[in-house]
Amino acid sequence: MTEKIQKILAHAGLGSRRQIENLLQSGRILINGRLARLGERMTYQDKIAIDGREIKLIKSHQQNSRVLLYYKPEGQMCTRDDPEGRPTVFEYLPFIRNGRWICIGRLDFNTTGLLLFTNNGELANKLMHPRAELEREYAVRVLGEVTPSILSRLKKGVKLEDGLGRFHQITDAGGEGSNHWYHVIVKEGRNRLVRRLWESQGLAVSRLMRIRFGTISLPKRLRRGQHIELSDAEVQNLLNNFS
Repeated sequence: MTEKIQKILAHAGLGSRRQIENLLQSGRILINGRLARLGERMTYQDKIAIDGREIKLIKSHQQNSRVLLYYKPEGQMCTRDDPEGRPTVFEYLPFIRNGRWICIGRLDFNTTGLLLFTNNGELANKLMHPRAELEREYAVRVLGEVTPSILSRLKKGVKLEDGLGRFHQITDAGGEGSNHWYHVIVKEGRNRLVRRLWESQGLAVSRLMRIRFGTISLPKRLRRGQHIELSDAEVQNLLNNFS
């Protein structure tokens, strides 16, 4: 039975569907020795090479789905390679055989908190797809006076350069003066959305940390730069929710 190449490679943990599509469009994937085309069909018996490296699809396909929770510290990039030589989150993840870790969403260089990784490209695609509308909750320290009218505008919606943005929920988390914290919830992963929303009101964000992604919260016992892996039962529950 044949399936679309981007579906098979994503399921084998070689990237999300979008990442695979980008690799195909860049001419970096060979199938049976020839250049692969976006949308063509294949089987797990076909020979695949990415950037000249042969991939054992059967072994990748037979791997159990895995999910990591990583507490990202400041000063790490969410890319595999950084042109400026800055450290990346992938340098601190455990080795995975016959597959690769896929980052579910990203955090800015100076943003800390919860990052999810999986070896299941289909799961990654479903968790990141806009139609999932998964909640992302952040703890944010704001500099400046936050008035009721500002909070009202941020919940109603603010026009940004890439469209309307808003917080679906804002909770005062306490603090005084320059150490005042809020918890905010957004349902999309647009670049720097939380920071840009506050900045649109003339306010500065001095600390930003993601504390929840969907139903998964940042474990209190987890320290910066550390990771833990979900149990097989927890992964299966996650898969069932997005089957």
